[in-house]
Amino acid sequence: MLYYLFEYLDKLDFPGAGVFQYISFRSAIAVITSLSISMLFGKSIIRVLQRRQIGETVRDLGLHGQMEKSGTPTMGGLIILASILIPTLLFGDLTNVYIQLMLLTTLWLGLIGFLDDYIKVYKKNKQGLAGKFKVMGQIGLGLMVGIVLYFSHDVTIREKQRISVMQAVETKAPVVVENGKYYKVEDTKSTLTTIPFLKNNEFDYAWLVWFMKDKASKYAWIVFVLAVIFIVTAVSNGANMTDGLDGLATGLAAIIGTILGVLAYVSGNTIIADYLNIMYIPHIGELVIYASAFIGATVGFLWYNSYPAQVFMGDTGSLSIGGIIAVFAIIIRKELLIPILCGIFLVESLSVMMQVSWFKYTRKKYGEGRRIFRMSPLHHHYQMKGYPEPKIVTRFWIIGILLAVITIVTLKIR
Repeated sequence: MLYYLFEYLDKLDFPGAGVFQYISFRSAIAVITSLSISMLFGKSIIRVLQRRQIGETVRDLGLHGQMEKSGTPTMGGLIILASILIPTLLFGDLTNVYIQLMLLTTLWLGLIGFLDDYIKVYKKNKQGLAGKFKVMGQIGLGLMVGIVLYFSHDVTIREKQRISVMQAVETKAPVVVENGKYYKVEDTKSTLTTIPFLKNNEFDYAWLVWFMKDKASKYAWIVFVLAVIFIVTAVSNGANMTDGLDGLATGLAAIIGTILGVLAYVSGNTIIADYLNIMYIPHIGELVIYASAFIGATVGFLWYNSYPAQVFMGDTGSLSIGGIIAVFAIIIRKELLIPILCGIFLVESLSVMMQVSWFKYTRKKYGEGRRIFRMSPLHHHYQMKGYPEPKIVTRFWIIGILLAVITIVTLKIR
């Protein structure tokens, strides 16, 4: 909203108004505002949650220090959501399709998570919102995001196509010369995305329907939308499973958000994208504003969520941050980097699937269920082994930072 005010003032040659057009300036203001909201107003929100007795009901699993957390305010994800939405609405370009999709994601999954927490707290139902409704909500979001990204005329990438000298003279599109060769540069609709470690560094969803031959590009949108649905659902649930220790999911989200912000910036800057030889995506730089708000929100929330936690984010926060990360990565066409960048989320989810599958298999075969881990998700396994909670969280953060560095390195390792 302030973006349009300063844009108008800039047209009137108002002194200093032009600085608001720089993404770097608005990003800095967004992270400061987000951090301030989460830290300054977070305490007030926690008090409200305490007065309304919106506390966590802990089921005794035999974990050290677990029962001490009973009664700790939950639904603190509201702090994160407010700290993201307010700076984005103030400093972002709301006509940008990518900003619109991120706002939709934040509100959509925030509502689903809020309903789940509300049922748990006020209806005293530990199961919360039925799993099928959560999944339906995630599928619905993935469907909307996938369709918009594929069919919207505002969603394009910039491609270079080699042409002859004669074509260079005749074409109306911009032409660049590299090593004596001519390339036509234009913004096009495409299902290309970034794939790590390979030489060309690009993958086209149309390749998955290669058997349709000439019709492959026509039906590629179906594969793309299905991929978006799967990624949104998987990462959202992965973040939800990871949110089991004080500050664990929050700290990892801040690390991941930082890397996504960097990737959005380099992908939206023609000079840097050309230097790194990565895909340039027009108008994607605006997402840096959102990423900055996300980083400020998670770091600010960590102030109260670090051990011993004064508030839990609940599903209001965990479902949202997972979905935000997934949709953001898809938009900047780096979703195939998620298994690396979100490696902790992936391992946590796999540990649950492995535990459940092995238990069911052994119970059917031997009449008694057996376990791979002492408890799942994986962080509880280390708790059962006697590791202090802060040590587990810190070590998972360190691994998260390592994975973040590897993700950045993949831009040049091919």
